[in-house]
Amino acid sequence: MTQPPQQVMEQVVLERIYFPKLFTALLNKGYQVIGPVLKDGAIIYDQLNSADDLPIGYIDEQDGGVYRLKKQKEQSLFGYVVGPHAWKKFLFPSALRLWSARRSDKGFSITVEEVVSPKFAFIGVRSCDIHAISIQDKVFTGGQYTDASYKLRRTDVFILAVNCGRSGGTCFCTSMNTGPKATFGFDLAVTEIIEGNTHYFLPEAGSERGAEILREIPTRKARKEELETADGLLQATADNMKRRLDTTNIKDLLYQNSEHPRWDDVAARCLTCANCTMVCPTCFCTTVEDVTDLTGEHAERWRKWDSCFTRDFSYIHGGSVRQSTKSRYRQWMTHKLASWIDQFGTSGCVGCGRCITWCPVGIDITEEVRAIRESEQDEAVPR
Repeated sequence: MTQPPQQVMEQVVLERIYFPKLFTALLNKGYQVIGPVLKDGAIIYDQLNSADDLPIGYIDEQDGGVYRLKKQKEQSLFGYVVGPHAWKKFLFPSALRLWSARRSDKGFSITVEEVVSPKFAFIGVRSCDIHAISIQDKVFTGGQYTDASYKLRRTDVFILAVNCGRSGGTCFCTSMNTGPKATFGFDLAVTEIIEGNTHYFLPEAGSERGAEILREIPTRKARKEELETADGLLQATADNMKRRLDTTNIKDLLYQNSEHPRWDDVAARCLTCANCTMVCPTCFCTTVEDVTDLTGEHAERWRKWDSCFTRDFSYIHGGSVRQSTKSRYRQWMTHKLASWIDQFGTSGCVGCGRCITWCPVGIDITEEVRAIRESEQDEAVPR
């Protein structure tokens, strides 16, 4: 976890030409650098060897069920918003072997899987995703029981946040108070500025580790107009947010409308494909699978990502608890926006918009809440 810097540093500028030195500094400290790369028509998170691996000059265009990449003249390093990946894939792997067993003449032996992890440095973490990581911290390490694998992977992760210079077509982080500017949970945060032929970053140290890295790379003192430009860019990003989610009394709203006809409406559109839960940066449902080889001499137990949208997820003796699409969508949205608050003291949604973009039929969680809220308001109007 991040610790604040020992002293407040003056605000500085990191010129684009020196940005690769940040990578060098992290690699020299033994970090495995993870960040955005262009692959298979999307911007995903993978290992980076240098700044040249970043999706330079690419932006993403997103809407309900729509994701397109576009190459632009501006050679921005972080012009995209978010893609299908979330950082949880590195902290909470989609498949994790828990133990293995082998049979012998004397019986069988069980070997518990040793938890190992590289020392990660995450590059390009958006503010909404910092909030998502913070939420998963509560889920996996904030209660009575701690997930040892998550805790080990999470410990000492270096986070370089990027403040959002543009809002995506499905973003609504301002509604969830999770962006567009990173305010906590980072070691370094940067705002990328491109004005004509001028290309620079305004970095902020959020920890002593971040300040140490910043001292190792060439910077200069920031001018007043450069700071004002960055503030104006972030304000414009917030003002241009295309989607909104009214969270006023949202927990009671959903609890009191468990039989609202809107659930039938969305169920008629939902494919229960589970895309929304796979791309969500906070969803954490899992299942456990036991596998054996053909000889029966070796067996393994694996933990794998699962989804509340699958029929088998709620299966108990006698059948599935949630057999209908309606019940499964209602469970997901009500948990995300309401009962999550009861469990963890915060909403489970960070407003990243991934569930909207990657839904094949473009179901929009902000629209579903709006429809329920407006129908309730209509009923309250005297006739």
